[in-house]
Amino acid sequence: MKLRLWLLIGLLLVAAGCSNSAAKEQDTVRIGIQQSLSPLWIAKENGWFEEAFKEVGVDVEWVEFQSGPPQFEGIAANKLDFTEVGNTPVIGGQAAGVAFKEIAATADGYKANAILVNKGSDIQSVDDLKGKKIAVAKGSSAFGFLYQVLEQSGVNPEEVEIIQLQPDEARPAFENGSVDAWSIWEPFISIQLIENEAEVLVNAEDIGRSSLSFAIARTGIIEDNPELVDIFIEVFSKAAEWRMENKEEAVQLFSELRDLDPEVVDSVLTNTNTFAKPITKEFIASQQDVADLLYELKAIEKEIDTSKVVDNSFVEKISVGE
Repeated sequence: MKLRLWLLIGLLLVAAGCSNSAAKEQDTVRIGIQQSLSPLWIAKENGWFEEAFKEVGVDVEWVEFQSGPPQFEGIAANKLDFTEVGNTPVIGGQAAGVAFKEIAATADGYKANAILVNKGSDIQSVDDLKGKKIAVAKGSSAFGFLYQVLEQSGVNPEEVEIIQLQPDEARPAFENGSVDAWSIWEPFISIQLIENEAEVLVNAEDIGRSSLSFAIARTGIIEDNPELVDIFIEVFSKAAEWRMENKEEAVQLFSELRDLDPEVVDSVLTNTNTFAKPITKEFIASQQDVADLLYELKAIEKEIDTSKVVDNSFVEKISVGE
């Protein structure tokens, strides 16, 4: 099954003139943010980015997204400068020729993706998914995870019915039984487990594979305004550390900010870690495994070398500073 998103991103690049002609003097940075309980929310709520960028005369604009792939459309169109995103959208963006760099690893994601089934489901193993409907957001980290699970279990993707749904569409479909399973990420995993007594069929830890997350920067801003990239990664690192070191406060903040049950937030924070670290050879190899699988399945149109989008120069300054 082909993933047409990558072609769409490529077309957006052409529409944008394949140009990195962003002005040398940039007065606004655009930061993408998803519904996951990212350190970005902590920084946003506390105004840390606004405060840091104001010192160099730059404003901050926030843009919210349902999942990762649309963020790469924004980067391709020069309408997004920074974001945090899971592993599969990064691969799709690279395959489509979007101009960006991974500037830090931000989570290992061993429990951040899972395939869920409803309570009492007759699906007890991955093999039981044959002939079933599985909801997943096209091109998301959960999309790549789903294909990894199927491959490792020896289930041909053609033996299941994959329904392409964004989280706001997939949630009611899963809860009312229109789909049999849902490949999804946090906080939706904990929401379903706690509020609807759903069950985890399999997560990344179960198959011994991480679902990494990365901080992303548009290549144009790296080349024209590297000092802004320094500011972004410093603030992100500060927020990531705060989230890990102040769990009780983070639970309260996220529960109020995202209107979530504190028990759900506590579960999410327990299941996910956050940091800003250099992208290691092991992380690159993990990404390459996913990229090779997606190419084999024709989900991306060309083979890629995942090391080519890695730029550790900014996060390494923080490591040295520590």
